[in-house]
This record gives sequence, C-alpha cells and structure tokens, in this order.
Amino acid sequence: MEKLNLAATEDAVQYRLFLTHEPEDPAHCQKILQQYIERILAHLAPMLVSYIWQSQPFNLKYKPAKEHIPAHIGGLTKFGDNIEDEWFIVYLIKEITKEFPELAARVDDNDGEFLLIEAADFLPKWLNPENSCNRVFFHCGELCIIPLPKTPEEETLLPATSPTIPQALKLLSAHSGGFVAAKSIRTAVYKRINGYPERIQTFLHRAHCYLPAGIAAVLKQCPALVSAAVQAFYLRDPIDLKACRIFKIFPPDTRIMTSAHGFEILCSKCRSPSDDSKEHTLNVPLWDTFLNSLKKNNYFKGELEGSVQYLNLLHRAENYFRHTVISPQSSVADSPGEEILNILKATSFNLEDLGKETTSLPPEDDDSWLEISPDTLDQILKEAAGTNKSTYTSDEEEQNYDLSQITENMKAFISKISTHEGAEMPWSSAEASVTFDVDSFTNALDKILGANSEELDSDDLEEEEEFEFLDSDEESELKAESHGETVSQIETPGSLRSYMDEMDSELASTNIGKSFTSRPKVVGSGKGSSSQDPDSDFEDNIGSEDTDLAPVDIDLNLVTNLLESYNAQAGLAGPASNLLQSMGVHLPENTDKKSH
Repeated sequence: MEKLNLAATEDAVQYRLFLTHEPEDPAHCQKILQQYIERILAHLAPMLVSYIWQSQPFNLKYKPAKEHIPAHIGGLTKFGDNIEDEWFIVYLIKEITKEFPELAARVDDNDGEFLLIEAADFLPKWLNPENSCNRVFFHCGELCIIPLPKTPEEETLLPATSPTIPQALKLLSAHSGGFVAAKSIRTAVYKRINGYPERIQTFLHRAHCYLPAGIAAVLKQCPALVSAAVQAFYLRDPIDLKACRIFKIFPPDTRIMTSAHGFEILCSKCRSPSDDSKEHTLNVPLWDTFLNSLKKNNYFKGELEGSVQYLNLLHRAENYFRHTVISPQSSVADSPGEEILNILKATSFNLEDLGKETTSLPPEDDDSWLEISPDTLDQILKEAAGTNKSTYTSDEEEQNYDLSQITENMKAFISKISTHEGAEMPWSSAEASVTFDVDSFTNALDKILGANSEELDSDDLEEEEEFEFLDSDEESELKAESHGETVSQIETPGSLRSYMDEMDSELASTNIGKSFTSRPKVVGSGKGSSSQDPDSDFEDNIGSEDTDLAPVDIDLNLVTNLLESYNAQAGLAGPASNLLQSMGVHLPENTDKKSH
C-alpha cells in the first residue's frame, strides 16, 4: 500500500480515485483524469462552496503512476479536531463513485483501514489487519471488500495474499457488484454518513458578536475563513500577539454587530496582495469550464446574472475555485491571510449599510448545544453501540425483561473456546442453540487436573523445587530417613467426581451451603428423570451420593449474585455491568429504593 507520509501528518485522511479501465497511453490517461477532476469538483461544488472545513478542504489532483500504484487522482485532507470532516469526505467519495461508476476509490487515515475499524463487530473471521491491504474500495456507490478464495475454483480468480491495486481494479471491473460488503458491514459504515448533505446545517451554529467592519465584509463573502481565524488565535504565540497591539488591518473603532483577533494574526503573517493575483488565478481555461459546469448544475438557483445574490454566489465559487481547484495544482493559490487582504482590497463597504444590517440579523442559537446531560450521553452511547432498540418505558422494560437471557449468554460464553487473541463474547443468545455436554466438560477437567494418583499437584511441585536446592549431604540424610520410616499412603481420587464428592462431604458440616439457593429435588419415574435437560442432570448429580445435601440451583445463584453485584455498583461502571454488556446483556435500571 502506498504510504503518503500519513505518519508525519496527524489527523489526516487520504483518498484515491482510480480508473477501473486504465488507458495504455500515460498522456491520454492523464488527460482523462484531469477531466474527471473538473467534472467531480463541479458536481460537488453546491455542497463544498458553503462548507466550513476545520483545517484543510477536500481537494483533488493528478498523481502519476508509481511502482505498483497506477496513475490516479486523489488528495490529503487534515481534519484536525473535527472528525466529521473525515466522514463527510467518505460521503463525498461514495457519491463520486456512484455518479462516476468507472471510478473506484480507496480511503484510509492514520489508523489505517478506519472503515473496517468502524465495522469491526461485523467483519468476517478471515479479515484482519495483516491481510486487509488493498481489499476495501468504494465502487458504484457501494462499499466493496475483495474476499479470500474459499474453493479451488476461486483460487484461479481471487489472490490468496493481499492483492495489488491493479489486481483489485481488474476484479472490480470484471465483477461489478460481486464484491459488495455484507449488509451489516455497510450499515455500520453508512450510519456515520447518513443524512448528508442536509446534515451539514446541523453543525453550523450562529452567534452575534461585535467585529470590525472589514471582518464583517470578509466573512460575508467567504464564511469559511472563520475556521482559519479561530485556529490562528487558538495556536497563537507571543510574536503573533504583537500584531494585536495596534490592529493595523482591522481597527476596533469600526466594529459593528454581526453573525477577533485571529484575522489580524492571519493578515500579519502574509505579504501584501499583488494587483493581478485574482485575475491571474481566474484567467485560466479551467475556470471557464468550472463556471459552465456550475451553471449546468443549477448552482446559482435561477438568480439573474448581476444580481446581488448571484454575485455573492459567484464570489464564493471563486474563493472555492482558488483554494480547492487551483491550490493543489500550482503555487498560485493564496494563504488565508492573503485571501483576506485580497477581499478587503476588492471590496468596498459602508459602515452605515453594515450597521443597518444588524437590525435584520437572524436569531442566534442558544447555548444548549454546548451542554449534554447524563441521560443524553447514555442515549448517544447506546446509539453508538447499536443497543438503542427498545421502545419500552423503564417500568415496561423491567416487566418484560427475561432473566434467563443472562444464564443463556453465560453458558454460551463458557462453551466458547478462547485463543491467544482472547475470548469471544456471544452477542446474542438467539444466534445459536446453547448446549452443555457434561461428559466432555468432565473429561476436559480430568485432563487438566490429572486422573492418575501419580500426577503431582501444585504442593508436590513446590516440594520438588525445594529438593532441587538441597546440597548433597542434606539430600543423603533425607534419603536415609525415608528408608527408615513407613509412610502411609492416602488414596488419591481418580476422577473429578471423586474430588467433588469429597468436597461436598467436607462442606456439609459448615455454613457455606447457606450462601447458595437450593431447589427441591424432583422425585419421579425413570421416564421423568430422563426428560430433564443435561444441565439439570449435572446439577442434581452434584452431591447425589449424600442424601443430606440438597441440589443447588446454579442458574438462580448465578443470576442472584450478578444482580447483587450490579446493584452494588449504584449505576456506575463495574465488573458485573462490564461482563454483561460485553455479552450483549443490558439490564434495565433498578427502580427499587431498597437494595437487594
């Protein structure tokens, strides 16, 4: 996989778009890809022009072939603290491959295949970080995963190791739609991008504040510059603050109410704008093609050419074109500070007119979006975990809750075989029937504990280690003493059942049995006894040789102890809730005032 220095750029996402049918002529391939840049950016312009990026915008530029990476178009965007920028780019890539099905795209970030990380709970067993390279693509608007071969016939089609990008593109082209990821995987990923592009407005919040008139004029033409100004103020140093002592660019006596010191800092770091910077940027054939594409996509929304609204949209499109289209292709693009100075130089504003606009400002948002209650946080966490499916109230949920789910999930967990990678938690008891084979369980423990009397227990091992450290004289003395004495041999039990019977006999005279809940033993015919499930047989056989011992209800004791531990947590995180939630069991809130 190509490494685009993501390790040196934190919080960055890279995206690459490939032709599924690459022309043999490199010059012709470059021409086609350059045309796709124009078509893609023109198609996305209505969304991107008004979008405020945290750090860097979405951008595309041509990249020639390199080693095993074919020629493609792509970009690298630093999203900083706003993770939504990254997922918005995922949405854009998905829409691009949907609009242009002859393209296939890959997206990754500093964490690698973050799309697979998002759907980690639903991935197939064979897919892991070691073999996931170049397997995940967007094609025809869908998330695709190239699988491993399962049959000899598939081995001739699918690579057994991680495919190269040309191999993956050839497979996607020949079998379009054949590698679409499972529905559960796509649902987990698409959940993060549902609601776009309307969702963009939910991340915008309006506040009224006093700003210099120049800043008000700048933000009116290019609202996205507020992000650069905030970042400049947030990352300021003592040298930057020197520019804020005199406010050379934005004098405070011209301030008005509108919907910063950061703008002054940005302008202090840049050179004076040249007279022909804007004209040179727009005096390229690409701008004419871009503008015509905007008109075809109804970007101007039917506004008359030359009207105030038309000019505002045109200025925003020009700013977007310089920063997003021209910036990746050349060094002509301006820095945010230069852009501010260019806007100030080309824009004339009247303080009286700006003051009149303060009377018609839209209402500002309240501060409630900054606050989050514990209940809202729980709701968000449940939605993120996919457990917010219950429509019951707390009382109804408690009445309809089935405690047998706890025992079933615990048995399913015990029946799982753990590996060096850890134990697998069963998420739903409905996925498979729960069985418990008493004989195989007993045999497994016999192998662990040892079925022969010659097996050494832990005490024997400790004594053996002590003998290894004795010197020769002490060892000979012990051997002499052992010959003169007759050591009585105690018969060692030969099976797990014998151990358990002796343990029950020893505990019968203590009060330990009172800590368990027993159930009445069922007395019936042989047919009645044989109809019981294996779990009941296993419980009844414990201590069956001693008539004074009542059978223990293992399920009841398990549930009782877990509920007591859960209740003792008083709503906080603890071992009981962590264990139950890891197995997919979510208990309703305890509405009783008295503890159990």
